[in-house]
Amino acid sequence: MAKYLAQIVVMGVQVIGRAFARALQQEFAASQAAARARSTSGQESAAASSITGMSLQEAQQILNLSTMTPEEIQKNYEHLFKVNDKSVGGSFYLQSKVVRAKERLDEELRIHSDQTQKSQKNSES
Repeated sequence: MAKYLAQIVVMGVQVIGRAFARALQQEFAASQAAARARSTSGQESAAASSITGMSLQEAQQILNLSTMTPEEIQKNYEHLFKVNDKSVGGSFYLQSKVVRAKERLDEELRIHSDQTQKSQKNSES
């Protein structure tokens, strides 16, 4: 009787072990696919942050943006650029930060539009 009980326990452990290993393989494959999908945008965005010396979040904070639309970026940029003009008592440092923030956000919009175009071309194929 104990022999049969041990065999049942061993079989149960084997079945659960195989199911667990299969689930791990599927999860690993899914995470690899997600990483490949994100890698191009993440690398380009990181490169843009490195080149401009400003992160995307910092640029959004400087221009006081909640949504990243080209119209809102331009509107906030123009306002902050004029307000910080040295001739009206503004700060050249802050004005240059505003310019760098707009450059960073424009680069991010370009990256997103490039990715959208690539995905549309892939879906058409």
